[in-house]
Amino acid sequence: MAKPNKRGPSRTVEILCSQCKTQLFKYRKGGKGTLVKCFKERIVEDYTQVPCICPHCQQCFARETLVRGVPAFKIIGTKALMK
Repeated sequence: MAKPNKRGPSRTVEILCSQCKTQLFKYRKGGKGTLVKCFKERIVEDYTQVPCICPHCQQCFARETLVRGVPAFKIIGTKALMK
C-alpha cells in the first residue's frame, strides 16, 4: 500500500480527550472522515508527557502501531475526539 503524503494536508484540527476534554494534539488531518489514526509525522504540537496517555485523567486513548509502514497512533473507540 502507498505511504501517506509526506507534505501532508494543510487543515489543522485539535485532538481532545473525550473524558476530560484536555487537548492532546494539534494534528494535520486529511479528508473529512472520523478520526481513526494519527500519523506521528503529521502531529504539529504534542501536549502529552507519555505517548497515548491523557496528561489530565491518565486515560489510555490510543495504541502505538505501524500503518502502511509508518509510525502512527491508532485511536481506541471514542476515547479521543476531533474539534
